[in-house]
Amino acid sequence: MPDASRSTRRGPFRFALNSDGRPHLIEDVLSVGTLICGLVAFATGFMPGMHVLASWAGAVGFVGGLYSQYVSATTRERALNIVGIVASFVGVAFGIHHGGFLP
Repeated sequence: MPDASRSTRRGPFRFALNSDGRPHLIEDVLSVGTLICGLVAFATGFMPGMHVLASWAGAVGFVGGLYSQYVSATTRERALNIVGIVASFVGVAFGIHHGGFLP
């Protein structure tokens, strides 16, 4: 086991969704966008006065997240997509409950 004695050296920590080593710029942007829309929809879904923002952000995040899940290339992207899709769904549900898409 000559490889066991060799120390592995890791570089500084960096946030990367590309675990396969290849760049996926469009897929990364879609995943992060889904997460942002989901978090906005989830946070504003609990405020009855923000039902329009919660509804639209949730709908965009949900539909965009489904497409992003379809074209995703790595497991990290898929994990962000699922979190964003669920948060978008909850946000749009609360937004619709509080008044829907129109003011």
